[in-house]
Amino acid sequence: MVESLAQVGAWIEAELPGLLEKHSVPGAAIAVLSADEVFTTAGGVINKLTGVDAATDTVFQVGSITKVWTTTLVMQLVDEGLVELDAPIQRYLPEFALANAEAAAQITVRNLLTHTSGFEGDVFIATSEGEDAVKLFVDALRDTDQLFPPGEMFSYNNAAFCVLGRLVEVIRGAHYEACLRQYLIEPMQLTRAVTGANEAIRFRAAVGHLTMTAGGEPEPSKEWSLIRAHSPAGSVLCTSAEDLMGFAKLHLNGGVGPDGRQIVSAASIAAMQEPQVLLPDLGDSRDSWGLGWRLFDWSGGRTIGHNGGTLGQSAFFRVFPDHGVAIALLTNGGSTQALYSDLVLPAVQRLTGIEAPAAPEASEGTTSFDASRYLGTYRSAAADTHVTQDDDGRVWVSHDLQGIFAELGATPRPIELAHWRDDTVLALGTDQVTMPQYSFTGDDGTGRALYMNSGRTSRRVTV
Repeated sequence: MVESLAQVGAWIEAELPGLLEKHSVPGAAIAVLSADEVFTTAGGVINKLTGVDAATDTVFQVGSITKVWTTTLVMQLVDEGLVELDAPIQRYLPEFALANAEAAAQITVRNLLTHTSGFEGDVFIATSEGEDAVKLFVDALRDTDQLFPPGEMFSYNNAAFCVLGRLVEVIRGAHYEACLRQYLIEPMQLTRAVTGANEAIRFRAAVGHLTMTAGGEPEPSKEWSLIRAHSPAGSVLCTSAEDLMGFAKLHLNGGVGPDGRQIVSAASIAAMQEPQVLLPDLGDSRDSWGLGWRLFDWSGGRTIGHNGGTLGQSAFFRVFPDHGVAIALLTNGGSTQALYSDLVLPAVQRLTGIEAPAAPEASEGTTSFDASRYLGTYRSAAADTHVTQDDDGRVWVSHDLQGIFAELGATPRPIELAHWRDDTVLALGTDQVTMPQYSFTGDDGTGRALYMNSGRTSRRVTV
């Protein structure tokens, strides 16, 4: 039997303080929308150095949740007949280039929106902090490698959304943040949705906290935000938890804003929520991706959403269209995935009856298996990932992080793997809330996997 919003809100308020302490999360805010009524609360501090309390009006960085906002901007262009989803991106950005010219010419707007473009996505190039940041970033992609042919599979791609942001800039004739404000923030009448530090400083703004050593405590990040060039992918947008509910309302109400204006068409809202590509089998459920949204395979009703992560800040956003419900958890460090699991998932179940699938237990896997298809090194811009087997026959995965990923926290320790089903393996000694599973696909011509996927695809580089 489901509970009322008031009952769920009371439960959240009772649980939040203890869960923040349990999971070493400095501060958090949470908002829940149900039948156009919003509950919101907060706890902890926004910065361990200052000790300022987190409050319901605190603005947090929402990270990659921005990608849904960017998609909404693109769908407005579709509504106006200015963009076709299945047109090559070079129709609108003829200067778009990659190391593989043939692939660059084939990539469509839809490929970019669904993370199926196939080029290396974790490219972080600090081009500029000016209004030309996104333009210069897209120009710099010309040396970026292609991992697989466009449309072949899913691989989460930050850089693709920078290209989409540039598409918006060119057609609108304004820089990305200005478009975000003119076409979404202002029409939705949001008062605590801002872009970047210059705007966020006017409010109670959360500071991210990073855990730099295994078992250490999260400490304030030395830098506040990621590079401006990644603004369409998730580096600058900050909101309060309650303002994020305003964005949820837009997508629950068929694109209609608070004043009755049609901000984006109902057809585009529906199209964003339709499955476009099935995600790799990562051991919990067979989620898919729509346009911008992740579509979760949960029982009890449709579930769409997105997560976000920046420098020590993590955000979780779920929308339940069949129930008129949405929930957002915004945090600034610590074991945020565990907090999400202990707070958001039970709240959702209490309010809607919807349940997320349980991650497979370690006992469901077997550590005695033929790993010859998987052994080797797989490379992406984020890391070199090594799958090895020791003298006792145990199989391990380890990561040599690269670039910005090496700067964001402690180096992951080697994790033992167990075979689960088909070409999916489980990580042991941890849980899936905090550690991804791995799926292997393709064939390098000798029977060994060509790709390793944990949401992002890495390509085999060893023979």
